Amino acid sequence: MDLWELTARERIRDTLATYTWSGDSMRLDEMAEVFCEDGVLEIRGSDPLQGRAAIVAFLTGVGEREASEVKKHLRHNVTNVRFLEVTPERARVVSYFTAFTEIGLDHYGRYRDELVPVGDRWLFRHRFVSTDWRADGSVMVQD
Repeated sequence: MDLWELTARERIRDTLATYTWSGDSMRLDEMAEVFCEDGVLEIRGSDPLQGRAAIVAFLTGVGEREASEVKKHLRHNVTNVRFLEVTPERARVVSYFTAFTEIGLDHYGRYRDELVPVGDRWLFRHRFVSTDWRADGSVMVQD
């Protein structure tokens, strides 16, 4: 493996971590910055959100719903990060996530990502979120 690919993989891991850390603390502008200007966040069962402003607007609504439903904390854990393709122009990455709230395990699922280099960072061109299970009483995932 060449040095450029090792560097790309670590920058991609940092993007994955920034997304979850920022989202967990509701720093939504920071979270949106890991997307390309016209990047897409697609949540299974919902219309895709294109662009940082649309992503922040949607997640702001989620945050308001959570606050009204006694949300005290949120912690996402990302595991089994698998690089399906890494070229100098793009990367395809899949991973699992679990989310914990005050009720314990709240929900879990998978991310399918396409990232591209922008300056010295790797940003999401497209992130697909698939929630595979949610707890009864989930404060995050509604029917």
